[in-house]
Amino acid sequence: MAKRKQKDVLARLADAGEEALNRLASSPGMDRITGALTNLKDQVDTLASRVRGMEALEKRVEALERKFERLSKSSGSSSRKTATARKTSSARKTASRKKS
Repeated sequence: MAKRKQKDVLARLADAGEEALNRLASSPGMDRITGALTNLKDQVDTLASRVRGMEALEKRVEALERKFERLSKSSGSSSRKTATARKTSSARKTASRKKS
């Protein structure tokens, strides 16, 4: 008999819940709310995919920074050589202009 009362209480509770959901769904502003929630879900999905893309870009930037550091360390001595080579070539050009 206790089980029967429990089923009756649960059945009435379920009916009341269904009724409340039906009233809520048929309310005038509910379609705007569901539209806004759907739009929010789409925007969150888009944002999540962009964030995943950012992780890949961050890894590429880190790799490029490491490569830049290696290149800048190795080109420190060669930059002086090119500077002197430029000075001599420009000196030759001005000397050839003076002769003509």
